[in-house]
Amino acid sequence: RFPVDAAQRREWIRAVNRVDPRSRQAWRPGPGAILCSRHFAEADFERYGLRRKLRRGAVPSRFPHPQAAGGEPRPPLEPPPPPPPAAGRCSRAHRPRTVANILQELAEKQQLSEETVSLLQAQFSADLPCELHSWRQMAEYSPEMRQFACILHLYHIKAYDYLRKIFPLPHPYSLTKQHPPFFSSWLSNNEAAAGFSNDIFLRLQEKVERGEQAYCCCALMVQDMSLQKQQEWDPQTQRLTGFVDLGAGILDADEAPLASEAIILMAVGISSPWTAPLGYFFVNSTTGHLIAQLLRQTINKLNNIGITVLAVTSGATAHGAETARALGIRIDPESIQCTFQHPPGSAHSITYFFDICHVLQLIRNALQCFQKIEWLSDTVQWQHVVELAALREQRVLEPCSRKSGGPGSKESYHLKINLATLLFSEGVADALEHLQKLGLASFQNCSGTVKFVRLMSHLCDVFHGRGPYGRGLKEPLLAGNYTKITHLFNEAKSFFVTLTDSMGRYVIKSKRKLGFLSFLLNAESLKWLYTNYVCPEGTPSHHLLTYAFSLDPLELFLRALQQACGSNGSPTCSVFQAAYHKLLASCSLVPGSPHSGGSGNTSSLDISLSRRRDLTLGSVCAQYNPAHGRTLATEYPYCAGLLLHGSALSNALTDLSLHAQSITCTAGFIAEQLAFGLQCETCLASLFDSDESRLRCGSVLYVKKLGRVSLPSASVYHITSISEQVLNQYGKVGDDNKNTKLWHLFLEQKVFQELLGESPLFPTLTNHLLDGELGVNNHYTILVKEITRCYLNIRTNHAKHLNLKYHCGRHRLKRLKGKHLSPLPLGNCQSSQTHTGS
Repeated sequence: RFPVDAAQRREWIRAVNRVDPRSRQAWRPGPGAILCSRHFAEADFERYGLRRKLRRGAVPSRFPHPQAAGGEPRPPLEPPPPPPPAAGRCSRAHRPRTVANILQELAEKQQLSEETVSLLQAQFSADLPCELHSWRQMAEYSPEMRQFACILHLYHIKAYDYLRKIFPLPHPYSLTKQHPPFFSSWLSNNEAAAGFSNDIFLRLQEKVERGEQAYCCCALMVQDMSLQKQQEWDPQTQRLTGFVDLGAGILDADEAPLASEAIILMAVGISSPWTAPLGYFFVNSTTGHLIAQLLRQTINKLNNIGITVLAVTSGATAHGAETARALGIRIDPESIQCTFQHPPGSAHSITYFFDICHVLQLIRNALQCFQKIEWLSDTVQWQHVVELAALREQRVLEPCSRKSGGPGSKESYHLKINLATLLFSEGVADALEHLQKLGLASFQNCSGTVKFVRLMSHLCDVFHGRGPYGRGLKEPLLAGNYTKITHLFNEAKSFFVTLTDSMGRYVIKSKRKLGFLSFLLNAESLKWLYTNYVCPEGTPSHHLLTYAFSLDPLELFLRALQQACGSNGSPTCSVFQAAYHKLLASCSLVPGSPHSGGSGNTSSLDISLSRRRDLTLGSVCAQYNPAHGRTLATEYPYCAGLLLHGSALSNALTDLSLHAQSITCTAGFIAEQLAFGLQCETCLASLFDSDESRLRCGSVLYVKKLGRVSLPSASVYHITSISEQVLNQYGKVGDDNKNTKLWHLFLEQKVFQELLGESPLFPTLTNHLLDGELGVNNHYTILVKEITRCYLNIRTNHAKHLNLKYHCGRHRLKRLKGKHLSPLPLGNCQSSQTHTGS
């Protein structure tokens, strides 16, 4: 019987493609209309013992005879012939009904681009049957006919539907449906070729069939990667490569375009951190319509194996916005439509997200272009951020407590800016507030900027939840924090819709509106997901990992792919294919596996920080003051020479305070070396000795200095001290082995053994460990390893430093004895400050 569901019923009617012989209109089945089972493929049925049942969602696709339902003739669905043309003229009606002629007619009607018509004619003119009666049925379609159907459907679905009324093209469902005997669809391939990966889909299907709930739902993301246009000869396949390939076969005609981009698709778990690269497609130009078609086909394939797609994520770019509109998403500020139906007309809705990193870049660009943005009685000024990033290191003198000196004595600090701090972060907001309280002229009247930065920071935290143990707004979306997040979204909406530029024009209606609209769309999508998939009882997901709605997991895979390509520039198609094959061979779908996306030991937190590198205070400083950034010392500290083996002064050293001073100075030098390359603001701040009472200052750091080098934190000092002890104990080996990699690894192992059981290091990183994945290779262990390696490199590469001179006088030692030699948390300082050079 014809299905009751209206959407599926329409699919059956379209597949039957029958005309009522009386009315010459499209035939509509009555309530008792039935269709013979021979019109369905064998894969459309399920067997239960001796019984056979039609699969859910199956669509008829076999019509070997010109008869259909009810035994009536099945004439082609064509309009009645027009009147004869005038004498001496040749009309379209008298043209033979060939594929080439119909394509040309569509181009003349501007329903199909000339570029697409030229491509199809150049590739298929010699391979396709010309006349209508010559077309064979679906079970006998040639590879060229399959390729033609796939290309036309992906490039222009309306032209495909029109041509399907004339020629027996397959139903679009057949392009991704599994076909016997190898049960692969027309857009799928093995051995990591272009198209959908059969191996990944089979492995996902196995997990679903085993009842693993983590794989029942997923988010889908898409990203493009540029390629180098180059035609190459493949000796294995004996074919030319480098052309467009959408999974149905490479286009290799003389007029076929070379591929310039690869579109990569990935599925990500929304309640369990698994990732699955689903496939890629070589294209010569990316369009939103093409990406939308590929997304629809991907959703079909995932639905076929029992995985429900809940969300789609793309970049907040021109192609991303075009893709959203092609799917039916509306981002009008007065009427936001955050979901689209798939299949069209069905009850299943899918939300749409824009990548949060791209959104922040757009908002940064808007603020930078407008310079000032008005909001009710407050003003957001970009200059406040520029002044903060350009703030030079300043010396600060404060009265010391009686414990540290007598009355009237001064204690010296150096105010430094943590350039690794993200632009839209709580650290920047706190720093602006603190500098305003200090009375600096450049930061007066910055309350509006502080409000804006703090609001953006809170919004970012909501979309950066990576694990079930996150705290604050970085928690997974749960019933307990939904109300708080909803209030934040409502506040952001009222804020964004009232923002105006200096001329009084609304920002939300300007040409810099996409970033703000994207945030509003993401907020509506997240609320919709909570309402439909977290809040109701019996739903498969109890919480949502919001980082799954960014492009971070896919970017993690693309970084590994770029590394496997072995070049910094754009790879060729063959190089890309080889690298993809290599990553796919080691891909694991186990949740939380470091190799789940072929990413090695890199975490999603590190990728997120790397992607937001141009959203830090350091990037702002480099943009406005290129020669004003952090200066990296190129010489080793003078005190490091006192400890070098082979130095007569080192062997005769008896002053323990001088020994501690040397380690302190070297540890401070190491802290400055590591700080130059760190992207994590929390880790960078933990390297220096600072006043605990000033942690509220955010990106403003108050550090002490020993000569020209900053005093290290107690943890950095302790690690270097243990490293020195290990070096003294195990360093008496032959000089031939001292600089080998094996010896360095041996020393590192001994340092870690000595650190086991010691008091905890880096107390400020306790909460920070919950920001990323709960793995052994987190930021805590990375810091310990980098400090150890840096110190051992300084101490073992000593040949060129033996001539270092001793610059410290005994009078300086008297001043630096005590707590300065072994850095401890500094005491409380008075609120009054004197700034020199400000």
